[in-house]
Amino acid sequence: MTTAVPAPRTHLLYLHGFRSSPQSAKALRMTRWVAEHRPDLTLVCPQLPPSPKAAMALATALVADWPRDTMAVMGSSLGGFYATYLAQQTGARTALINPAVDPARDLAAYIGEQTVWQNPQERFYFRPEFVGELQALTVGPLTHPERLMAVIAKGDELLSWEEMVARYPGSHIRLLDGGDHALSDFDDHLPAITTFLGL
Repeated sequence: MTTAVPAPRTHLLYLHGFRSSPQSAKALRMTRWVAEHRPDLTLVCPQLPPSPKAAMALATALVADWPRDTMAVMGSSLGGFYATYLAQQTGARTALINPAVDPARDLAAYIGEQTVWQNPQERFYFRPEFVGELQALTVGPLTHPERLMAVIAKGDELLSWEEMVARYPGSHIRLLDGGDHALSDFDDHLPAITTFLGL
């Protein structure tokens, strides 16, 4: 599938995954990449609250004044689920990394106290009502699937790659034979991601 090179982006929102933070390896790598290659680009990578409703309210507020035709979104895992919602709302070009497809189902097993991967001393409580909040953020078929790219690893130990591929018909799928949920070889895919987003 080919597509015209998009106009250069002016803004980028990065959304981390469940139990993650702006200190994740991929978020830090994007921060370094922007500093080296696009210092003029506005990059925002917020710490998302545990509540999906609050997380989406924060993300929506952050991009409220951004130009829709030159903004982009990236999201990993649960952040990919959130990014899919934002893509539907804004029409922005969006890159997903092993995106969660049905987090309401998957995270129901995680109700209770959780720790943050990058800082085990940091704790939060995943409340039962958050499952319903996730259900409320589920979107149907995408209006502009061609504006989304998904990097999906068959070696993902947490999510089904078949389910991820099936969720994004018409989108640009980069399917990896191996890999893992964290996409440890993120650097190898940065050129394709940044080119697709127009960075």
